[in-house]
Amino acid sequence: MNDAILPTLPDEKLRQARQIADALRSEIGKAIIGQQAVVDEVLIGLLADAHVLIEGVPGLGKTLLVKALARTFNGQTRRIQFTPDLMPSDVVGHTVFDAASGRFVTRQGPVFTNLLLADEINRAPAKTQSALLEAMQEKQVTLEGNTSPLPRPFMVLATQNPIEQEGTYPLPDAQLDRFLFKIRIDYPSESEEIALTRQVTSARTGADLDVEPVASLLQPATVLALQQWAAHVVLDERVIAYAVAIVRASRAAPGFASGAGSRGPLALVRGARARALMAGRGFATPDDVKAVALPALRHRVTPAAEAEIEGLAADDLLRALLERVPAPRL
Repeated sequence: MNDAILPTLPDEKLRQARQIADALRSEIGKAIIGQQAVVDEVLIGLLADAHVLIEGVPGLGKTLLVKALARTFNGQTRRIQFTPDLMPSDVVGHTVFDAASGRFVTRQGPVFTNLLLADEINRAPAKTQSALLEAMQEKQVTLEGNTSPLPRPFMVLATQNPIEQEGTYPLPDAQLDRFLFKIRIDYPSESEEIALTRQVTSARTGADLDVEPVASLLQPATVLALQQWAAHVVLDERVIAYAVAIVRASRAAPGFASGAGSRGPLALVRGARARALMAGRGFATPDDVKAVALPALRHRVTPAAEAEIEGLAADDLLRALLERVPAPRL
């Protein structure tokens, strides 16, 4: 390993980071049955100071997962239910004239929070979706020429349904690119579904799990500290070269109409660092890069028409690509 890249984190901080990650998994597990890989990917997004898009058919717990994460966090959390009539001002806020004071007053929108749940984000038109662009990229909002910083940490957790297309608006590529991960929630295993059914129907009158048992563990300052620690996880030059090689290969590999852009290797590296920190390691490995490749790249590549005809999705093409790109030995 080339330890000159960044200072190695003390063992005490690494142990603490792993303990916090384990505790978060445990608390979220009180509301979410199974889906451990999905939970880990959301936590990686949090530690990487990034935004995540969670995609899945209705009833798989997308919103519940986000609510459970928000409950572990003792900061500000807000939810926006995206609808076709939602306006940009409903997201970022607006300026109104206050007759009592005789001046214009800025009223901040729900985007001024730490964790923002953008539920069914593809239900709103592109103009409203794009209202989040500045907030996601610059961590600030400009209203009437005045720029206001957003609270830190700031994370957008957006959900969308990939099947029902009526009344939906596909996310612009520029906005998709701002999400570090596109996380897919699949159907639970048989044992998990049995456990889910048992838990929901046991002495309950409703038909949903709730987040009441989930305890609050994190303060905003703790999240900011974890994000700083993740940024100081050591990266060997060969790991960086491996991340770049994967992305560059996607631009020339058969089956892809277009490959990932320059944010691709950045997403791989940021995700790998956060994953290493959650495991209590002060250095990232090629396995960390490979583990985050699907959620980091699936929304940055486009399968070619002939691949889609053969029934190959972006994940299938990326798995084949990862088999072809040699990983370095450290």
